[in-house]
Amino acid sequence: MTADPRNDRDPSRPVRMSDWTPQQRALWDRVVALWACVRTRDPATIAAALDPDYMGWDLRAPAPHDRDAALQSVGEDAPALVAYRLEPLSVRVYAGHTGVAHYAYAATVQPKDGPPSDVQGRWTEVYVLQAGQWQMVAVSGRPDEG
Repeated sequence: MTADPRNDRDPSRPVRMSDWTPQQRALWDRVVALWACVRTRDPATIAAALDPDYMGWDLRAPAPHDRDAALQSVGEDAPALVAYRLEPLSVRVYAGHTGVAHYAYAATVQPKDGPPSDVQGRWTEVYVLQAGQWQMVAVSGRPDEG
């Protein structure tokens, strides 16, 4: 199986979304939509987007986390996502049903009992296309240090 040549790019050049396939665009749209759900605190949509066997790893933690921990991390007790910016670095679709999105993010979060803070980092999300929807199966990344 040959990868779509539009998936390959020089990493030193900015991503050109105009070169993306419809599947790449749909995958990136899913990433963006889920960030919007975190901002508006829409747990039902987020829960529906996570595969039952989801596993993720915030690399600041000593081990991966499961679906329940992921949902708790965006729940009512978590810091509020006030603002964010996403920059796609690589969005690839394999065999028409597996997608990987690597991106940089910058966000402002507001803890319940403290001042807002700005955070930025890099993140990877892995999806499987199921019944026409991109289901998140794994994530990994962390905020930048400093």
